[in-house]
Amino acid sequence: MSDLGAYLRRYIRDIPDYPTKGVVFRDLTPLFKDATAFRSAIDGLSGRFRDLKIDAVVGVEARGFIVGAPVALALGTGFVPIRKPGKLPWRKRSTSYKLEYGVESMEIHEDAISSGQKVLLVDDLLATGGTARAAAKLIEEMGGTVLGMGFIVELVYLKGRDMLRDYRVESLVRIE
Repeated sequence: MSDLGAYLRRYIRDIPDYPTKGVVFRDLTPLFKDATAFRSAIDGLSGRFRDLKIDAVVGVEARGFIVGAPVALALGTGFVPIRKPGKLPWRKRSTSYKLEYGVESMEIHEDAISSGQKVLLVDDLLATGGTARAAAKLIEEMGGTVLGMGFIVELVYLKGRDMLRDYRVESLVRIE
């Protein structure tokens, strides 16, 4: 793990058996609460993608909003939310996907991504890759190109990168 990864790991709380028995939830709220750690995470993620000409940063509800919006600002681009069903007020596209502990759905406004737009997908954590893959599918169905995916935490043991092998994936904290 990099020096930045080791530093940020100190701010990640492990909560066993949440939301279901056998799952260890990685709580990033202590990291978000500390201004220096949070800035370090945002600078670290945005720095990994500065070489790309990103048109939009997409974040998945809810913690992807916390991470994605400041990354978008750091990269000088706009932010696009992908939300849980029933939260977007206008015409939308949707998809369903599997989590390590259930099934979810997500939606995006149908005009949020334009054909040919270069997109960076950002979320707080990469687990099985199902959420990121579903979000990428929505972006690509709209004609966008996912140039990369950035995560503060990657749970390596869940092999989420395997589902995302067609994408550039960057993470700051890798938990084996």
